[in-house]
Amino acid sequence: MTTTLKQLLSNRHQPPAAVNPDDTVFHALQVMADNNIGAVLVLDGKRLVGIFSERDYARKVILLGKASRDTKVREIMTDKVLCVTLSHTVEECMAIMSNRHFRHLPVLDGGGELAGIVSIGDLVAETIREQKLAIEQLERYIVSDYGMTQSPD
Repeated sequence: MTTTLKQLLSNRHQPPAAVNPDDTVFHALQVMADNNIGAVLVLDGKRLVGIFSERDYARKVILLGKASRDTKVREIMTDKVLCVTLSHTVEECMAIMSNRHFRHLPVLDGGGELAGIVSIGDLVAETIREQKLAIEQLERYIVSDYGMTQSPD
């Protein structure tokens, strides 16, 4: 079974957490904490202009001695954002994230509009779900075709 991001995101009924580029880093951190997430999208209106993550905070605020209450998100966000589409599969996104060392990917619909965001945790959970389903199907096949109720020794 190959799950697409369209299928994965179909269960989500609220928009992804987002901040404005002129919001403070402190505000972005509050949004992340309130939603128990590691990154927020940065939107100028409806347009995706960047992503802000815990990694951005650690490397571009704390290590540089900046103050989160005085620093604007636009100053430290990642503005060159790699996006994927709803037709990408979980497997394809896992490969992108692994190769690029990303933990979050914004997802665009066919018209280039923001459809959501996926995290590495979302993809791992879906992969585990798919593997569990495959194992259950194999077990049912073995039992129905061979009349086995337990593994042969």
